[in-house]
Amino acid sequence: MKKQTNNADQDKKYLQALKESDERFRSIVLWSPDAIIVTDVEGKIEYMNPTAEKVFNRKLESFVGKDFGLAIVNGESTEIDIVRPGKDTGVGEMYVVETEWLGEKAHLITIRDITDRKKAEEALRESENKYRLLANNVHDVIFVLDMNLKYTYISPSVKILRGYEPEELLQQTPAGMLTPSSMDLAMKTIAETMELEKTEHREINVSRTLQLEMIRKDGTTVWTEVKFSLIRDENQQLVNIMGVTRDITERKQAERALLESEEKYRLVVENAKESIIITQDMKLVFVNNAAISMVGYSKEILTLKSFTDFIHPDDRNMVVDHHIKRIKGEEVPPVYSFRVIGQDGTVIWCELNAAVIQWKGKPATLNFLNNITERRKSEEELKQTLESLRKSIGATIQTMVSAVEMRDPYTAGHQLRVADLACSIAAEIGLPQDKIDGIRMAGSIHDIGKLSIPAEILSKPTKLTDIEFSLIKEHSRSGYEMLKDVESPWPLAQIVYQHHERMNGSGYPRNLKGKEILIEARIMAVADVVEAIASHRPYRPGLGIEVALEEIEKNKGIFYDDAVADACLRLFREKGYQLI
Repeated sequence: MKKQTNNADQDKKYLQALKESDERFRSIVLWSPDAIIVTDVEGKIEYMNPTAEKVFNRKLESFVGKDFGLAIVNGESTEIDIVRPGKDTGVGEMYVVETEWLGEKAHLITIRDITDRKKAEEALRESENKYRLLANNVHDVIFVLDMNLKYTYISPSVKILRGYEPEELLQQTPAGMLTPSSMDLAMKTIAETMELEKTEHREINVSRTLQLEMIRKDGTTVWTEVKFSLIRDENQQLVNIMGVTRDITERKQAERALLESEEKYRLVVENAKESIIITQDMKLVFVNNAAISMVGYSKEILTLKSFTDFIHPDDRNMVVDHHIKRIKGEEVPPVYSFRVIGQDGTVIWCELNAAVIQWKGKPATLNFLNNITERRKSEEELKQTLESLRKSIGATIQTMVSAVEMRDPYTAGHQLRVADLACSIAAEIGLPQDKIDGIRMAGSIHDIGKLSIPAEILSKPTKLTDIEFSLIKEHSRSGYEMLKDVESPWPLAQIVYQHHERMNGSGYPRNLKGKEILIEARIMAVADVVEAIASHRPYRPGLGIEVALEEIEKNKGIFYDDAVADACLRLFREKGYQLI
C-alpha cells in the first residue's frame, strides 16, 4: 500500500513537472520572435501566434480556417513573400515539419521575418543557394522488408539519408541498420504488431510510427521517423513490411534543445544585468539576481511579502492601479517610472516595462526594471539649470521692458496687454505651458524695436506720413536684430520678427504666409491688432473692443489664422475676457 502511495506521488510530481514544462514551452511559442502557424493536412490554418499577426499585419480572425496559400513541403527551408496589407511586401524564411495538433496530423510552419536582414546577407547568398538546392532534393526513403527484415526494395534517396547505394542495402542484415537500443525498440514493436495480428483486433494494425537511430555507411548515426505497415497477399497472409523513413535529426536536436531550454533560460535570466521580476496576485513570485542586488533584500524576503511593501508610499497607488489595469487588459503606459525603497532605506528610481504572461496557469506580469536613479538626478539638475536660465532671461526681458517704459510708457503698457491676451489665446487653443511661457516673454517686448524710432514719431498726434510709417514698420526687423543673439529656449527673436506678418502674405517685413509664420507669431498678430484697435492711440481715442473683434472676425483666414481668431473671439464673447 505504501509503494502504491509513493508511485501516486511520483506520478503527481511528474504530471506537475510536465504541466510546468508545457507552460514554459507555451510561453516560448507566444513570445517567439518567429511567426508560428499550424495547418491541417489540407493546408487550412488552425493556429498562429501573436508574432505571426505582426509579421503579416493581420489579425488571427482573418487567417483561421483560410488556406495557407503557399506550398507546404516538410523539412525544407523556403523563402517566401510576406504580403502585408498597408505595408510593403516582406521576405520570410519558412520551415515546415509534420506534427500532430489536437490529435490530428498537421503541419508546423515557422516563419522568420528576414526583410531587414536581406541586404546584410549578400555575402551568404551563394552558400545559401547551395544549401537550398541540396534541401530541395532530399526526399523520404521508401522501403520494403520481407518478414525476415531483409530489404527487398529501397528508394535511391537512401544514398542521402544513410550513404549507401540501394544495391548495397539489399545485402545488409537487420543488425547493421540500427543502433542496439533502436533495434530493440523496432523488434519489440514488430513483435507487438505481429501478436495483435493474431487477434480479432488486427484491423487496428493500420500503421506504426517509430523514432529510430539508423547507422550510416560512415559509422555515424541519423535520427529518423519510420512509419510502417504490414502488407498481406491476396490470401491475407503477411508477406512484407512497407514503410517510409524521414530524417528527423533536426527535430530531435530541437527536442533536446527544448529540454535544455529551462536551464538555459534560468541561467540567462538569473545573470541578466537588467532586473527581472514576475508578479502575481500582488506577490513577487520570481526575482533575478540583478533585482536582489538592486534593492538589497534577500530572495526569501522579497518573495514572502507583497511587492507593494517595497514601493515608495507616494507611488504605491499608481503602481497598483497600473498593475491591476494591465492584468485586466486595460490601457496603461507601456513604460513608466516609480520609486522603490532599498533595504538600507535608499530611494531608488526605477523604470518599468511589463507584459502580461501566464505563470503556472494564472495571469501574471513579467516586469523589466532599470535603475534610473542617476538619470533622474541628472534630469533634476538639468531642470534646475533650465529654471535658472529662464529666470535669467526673465530678468533680461524685464530690463528691456523697463527701458521701453522709461522712453515710452504707452508702448510698455501696450506690450504687457498684448502679452496677457496672447497667453490666454495660446491656452485656449491648447498649446503646452512651455510655449505659453515663451509667448509671454516675446509679448512683453514685441515692440522693443521701437527704441530705434524717434520719440516724436511714436507720439505724433496726427496721421503719419509715408516715410514715417515706413520707419515704424522697421521696428520688427530692429527688434529681431536686438534679440537674435540672446540665449533663450524660445524663438523670441523670430516671434518679434514675424508678429506683423499676415496669413495671405500681405504683412511685413518679409511677406511670409500661412505656416511659414510661427504659431506664436500668428497668436501675437491677433492679440496686437485687438489691443491696438480697442485702446487709445496718440492720434485717436480707442475704438472699443467690438470694433477690434469685428476686424478679427472679418479677416480670419485672410490676415489671421482661423483657429487663433476663433479662440480670441470665444475668449471675449463667451468667456468674459477683458483687456487689463
